[in-house]
Amino acid sequence: MSPELDAKLCATYPKIFADRHKSNTIIGMRGFECGDGWFDLLDLLCHNLQGETDHNGGPQAVAEQVKEKMAGLRFYAHGVNDRMQGMIRMAETVSYTICDVCGERGRTLECNGIYQTLCVKHVSSGRDGIG
Repeated sequence: MSPELDAKLCATYPKIFADRHKSNTIIGMRGFECGDGWFDLLDLLCHNLQGETDHNGGPQAVAEQVKEKMAGLRFYAHGVNDRMQGMIRMAETVSYTICDVCGERGRTLECNGIYQTLCVKHVSSGRDGIG
């Protein structure tokens, strides 16, 4: 993900990404290891997770890792309840329908053992890799 979108998520949800900038000697969350196309999905997920804490008395979710794996979003966090875990699983499932490059409707494809979720435009134009 671009540095600008990374910074925007961290600024908007500082409690969820509290471990984002911990020193290298402490295991903290690294950057977002996915494309910009999933920004809106991650923003909505974080909005819902923080809402569960702020409005429903849920625990504070703290992200450990956010990445693309096998063409889908993976969002690992501690301090989540069952309802929040359901939100995370839903977002991960929906990610298989969103191009992780641009955010348009996409589908999961396999090419030479590499799985990606891409829209028609990015399938036909090729792709530089995950930001």
